[in-house]
Order: sequence, then C-alpha cells, then structure tokens
Amino acid sequence: MQEKARKQLTYQSDWQEAWGNLVFRRKIITSAVVLIILVFSLPSFFHYIEKREGAYLHDLILQAIPAVDVSLPTFLIIWTISGLVIVRMIQNPGFALLMLSSFTLLCIARMVSITMVPLDPPDGLIRLNDPLTSMVYGGKDKFMTKDLFFSGHTSNMFLMCLCLTKKTDKYLAFIATIAVGILVLVQHVHYTIDVLAAFFFTYIIYRVSKKSSTY
Repeated sequence: MQEKARKQLTYQSDWQEAWGNLVFRRKIITSAVVLIILVFSLPSFFHYIEKREGAYLHDLILQAIPAVDVSLPTFLIIWTISGLVIVRMIQNPGFALLMLSSFTLLCIARMVSITMVPLDPPDGLIRLNDPLTSMVYGGKDKFMTKDLFFSGHTSNMFLMCLCLTKKTDKYLAFIATIAVGILVLVQHVHYTIDVLAAFFFTYIIYRVSKKSSTY
C-alpha cells in the first residue's frame, strides 16, 4: 500500500514538473486540440470516402484465406493494449506527449493516404464489430469499408509498440500488432498491401514524432 502511494506521488510530481515546462505544455495542448478537431471531422470525412468509387485489387493472399468473423478477438487485443498505453501515459508525461503527438500525426497521415489512394473493399469483407471505434464513424452501428490504405488497426497497434518503452510492454504490443494484422486479413477488412504499408508509414511517423516531442 505504501509502495503504491509512493508511486502515485512520483507520477504526480513528474506531471507537475512537466506541466511547468512551457515547451511541454504547448506541445501537448497543441496535439490534443488538433486531435480533437480531427476526431470531430472524421464522420464527415468517412462519409465522403464511402461514397466515392475506388480501385479493386486482386489480392492472391486474401483469395487463399477464407473470410471469418474474428471481431471479438480483434476487439479484445486492440483495447487491452490500448488500456496498457493509457496507464503508461498517466504514469509518464514524456510518453504521453510522444503517444499523443504520434497518434495525431498518424491520423493526419491516414486521412491523406486514404484520400490519395481510393480503393473499393476486398471480396468477402465481413463487418468488423467494434462499438468503440465505430463512434468515430458517426455512431455505434456505423462501419466503413473504404478506409483502406493504410490499415488503421495495424498502424495504431504498431505505433503503440514503437512508443512503449518497457521491454515486456513492447513485446506484448508487438505480438498484438502481428495478431491484429493477421486478423484483419482473415476478416477481409483490408488488402494485404494495406497491412504491410501500415508498418512502413507508421515507423516514419514515429521517428518524426519522437524528434518533435522532446522538451
């Protein structure tokens, strides 16, 4: 009990010190404001991309995988690691800034890439039931089929893996990333190129954010 109280005081002290730093305060507030604006703009953005025509890709890997609804394990994996990340953000202001700025930049990058690469959904796509994620689409019953290049599920998981600092955390997040990348293919929610490209673009975003989030 005393150890828990001591750690809590340490976290509070770290946040007080960080918040007293003008650079930290400016960067984390800017990232938060931009992210909030993006979140509120997403329903309109997804409505736009869902109505336009896109290219269909002949994906040999998907054609070899029978489509199966794996929404539940996908949902559990994503939100378990997300919960871990939230805890680490509370514990470490530096990590919170890195995670927030990286995720904001990732959202912008995905909106740009989805706009520039219009795709129609793969054959056999099964709706991915995630009531929490669906809220950014405009409601709990909403599901988008054309937010494809690059995979948001895979990129979000990989970003968490890159940002986490503890060895055990990174190991768990990496396994979760690979699992989610496979599961979205099993459910035919994404093309193979969407998943592979997620690793490439996310790593670049992480490197840029890591440099810009110092204070």
